[in-house]
Amino acid sequence: MNNLLNKKSWLISCVSVFTLSVVLTACGSSNTGSETGSKATSEAKVTLTYWNGFTGPDRPAYEELVKRFNDSHPNIQVTMEISPWDALLAKLPTSLASGQGPDIASFDSALIPQYAKGNLILPVDDIYGKGIDPKVMATSLVDAMKYNSKLYAVPANTATLLMYYNKDLFKAAGITAPPTTWAEWQDAIMKTTKTNGNEKQYGLVLADHATIPMWPILIWGNGGDILSADHKKSMLNDSKTVEALKIWADLVANKRISPVNLTGGDADKIFASGKAAMEINGPWMAGGLSGVNYGVAPVPSGPAGKVTLANAAAMVIGKNTKHKDEVYEFMKFWNSADAQAYLSSKSGFPPTRTDLSDNPLVKSNPLIPQFAAVANESRFYLAGLEQFSKIDSDIFTPAIQAITNNKGTVEATMADASKKLDALLSNK
Repeated sequence: MNNLLNKKSWLISCVSVFTLSVVLTACGSSNTGSETGSKATSEAKVTLTYWNGFTGPDRPAYEELVKRFNDSHPNIQVTMEISPWDALLAKLPTSLASGQGPDIASFDSALIPQYAKGNLILPVDDIYGKGIDPKVMATSLVDAMKYNSKLYAVPANTATLLMYYNKDLFKAAGITAPPTTWAEWQDAIMKTTKTNGNEKQYGLVLADHATIPMWPILIWGNGGDILSADHKKSMLNDSKTVEALKIWADLVANKRISPVNLTGGDADKIFASGKAAMEINGPWMAGGLSGVNYGVAPVPSGPAGKVTLANAAAMVIGKNTKHKDEVYEFMKFWNSADAQAYLSSKSGFPPTRTDLSDNPLVKSNPLIPQFAAVANESRFYLAGLEQFSKIDSDIFTPAIQAITNNKGTVEATMADASKKLDALLSNK
């Protein structure tokens, strides 16, 4: 990620699952063995299909988890079809609409509204509190599985963001510990920024497009937001939002703590090359830092308190499945303590559950507990909104790029963006 879908190799990392049946044909909704309904019996083996885009290096871990489910559920077998995300998302909506789609699918949780509104997936409210306990998940994660207050998915995986820092650059600047507040953070950023000469060095690389959302964290940290809590009104022109953006845009545009117009991939390369002291990123980043002496720490607390970004891959049920009960068994297994501990240890992502901090498998990778520890401080960007893509690509991202390129004042830019956002919300 650094576009979340791409890093879901964070999720961008991962997930797996499902298949087909003895008296059924090959694809979820095309199964014809409806005599057994959704009850697996000793005479009939139900096969479920699961489509996802988890093609990353942790793919074997997801395949192993599916194998474990199949081995322990002889009457329910899951077959996975794994393809690149863009290919999956190109075919999934039409396949589900035509009745040829899978029993189960995974995609970025931001897409839940699109599939729910199109009646392509089934609600799953009844699995929560019965087979899956929402109390052992971060509230923001459960809320991200909703559309119009109804639950339409369970988490397939999740990830949070931390602040990566270069220990050698910190030492050279006389910084002895990672910053914990905005004041300390901005001081550390300025101490590690070098703008003169040929050997430039950046205190904090901040991507502004084709990236995981970093700027919302800065807005939230100051008490601002993109939307009101009821999603009916823009908060882009709110005083707290504007104040946060003035602080950080000035650091980028005028104090040059980061290059402008960075993609997420650009920012990653700068940090991995040792030319940046800090970057906000997810657990997937660790695999590309073999030559960097780095540490991770929570994103420093802003005036409004601690906050970071989270995202998740959702696991949903295709609308035409004949085997909802069997799908539920798989979803329960996937989010069980044992399954999540195993998957977390192999993928490097935190588990979907918050009750595994002392699990030996989770603790086997020292980074995982740190990403898991901030789950309850995490927020999802524009979760549950049908207009997610338009808000992000047509309004928010262009506004951020305008202010970091000094193409207008923060006040005027955000006032204009706010009008556009309110107009979009009123026409939904």
